[in-house]
Amino acid sequence: MKFKLIASDLDDTLLDSRGIISPRTKAAIKKAREKGVYVTLATGRMYRSAVCFAEELEIDVPLITYQGALVKTSTTREVMYHRPVPLELARQVIAHGEEKGLTVNLYVEDSLFVKELTPEAARYARVARVPIEAVGDLQKFLDQEPTKVLLIGNEKILEPFWTEEKEKFGESLYITKSKPYFLEYTHPQATKEEGLMAVARHLGVAREEIIAFGDNYNDIDLLRYAGFGVAMSNAPEQVKKEADYVTGSNIDEGVAEAIEKFVLS
Repeated sequence: MKFKLIASDLDDTLLDSRGIISPRTKAAIKKAREKGVYVTLATGRMYRSAVCFAEELEIDVPLITYQGALVKTSTTREVMYHRPVPLELARQVIAHGEEKGLTVNLYVEDSLFVKELTPEAARYARVARVPIEAVGDLQKFLDQEPTKVLLIGNEKILEPFWTEEKEKFGESLYITKSKPYFLEYTHPQATKEEGLMAVARHLGVAREEIIAFGDNYNDIDLLRYAGFGVAMSNAPEQVKKEADYVTGSNIDEGVAEAIEKFVLS
C-alpha cells in the first residue's frame, strides 16, 4: 500500500518524554514529505499549542485540534470547521466537575481559562506552552460556546466518573480520556475521525491511503478510520487491539520506526 497521508497524535506519540520531536522522527517525516506524502497532526491540544509543532515540521496542511472540534490550516490560519460545545451542556459539565473537586479548563476562541491558578492548571499551561487566565466563577464568565471543556483530576476519581458522565450525556457530547488524569468534553461530532475525514477530503486522499498514529482512548476512532492504524507500545491494551500494527513507544521513536518501515521502504 502506498500511503499519501500520515496523521499523528502529539503527546505520548509523536512527542518524546521531554515533549519534543526527536531528530530521527523529524528526518523520517521530512523524507516522507519529499516523497509527496502529506503529514497532519491529530491532537486534543489547542490549535495554538499544536501549530508550533507543525511549523517545526514545515507542514502546510489543515491540523486536527481539540480532538477534532477545530480543523484549521497551519499557515494561512483558515478554519475548515469549528464544532463547539453547546453552552448549556458546557455549564452542566462545569458544575459536575466542580462538584467533584476537579480542575476545570475552559477553551474559548483558542484561549485557556480557569477559575483559579491551581498547581494542576499551571502545570498544564506549562506543558502546553500556552498562556492561562484565571477568571473566577466560570459559570458567570462563560457567555459563549467553548471549543472544549477539560476536567483534570486523580485517575481513581476520573475512571468511574467517566462512565457516569457518558451515561448522563449519552449522545449529546463526546467524552474521552487523552491521559489517565484528563477527561475531555467536546461536540459529539468533534472527534479525530471526523477531523481526519475532513482533512482527507480536502487533500483528495482515500481512506485506504492514510496511516495514523495514536496512544490513547481518544485515538481509537482515528486508528479505526485510517487505512492502517498504528498504536504505540505505551498505549493501553484496548488501544493496541484496535490497531493494525504496534510500534515502539514514544520514547523509542516508534513513529519514526513505523514511517521508515511502511512509508519509506
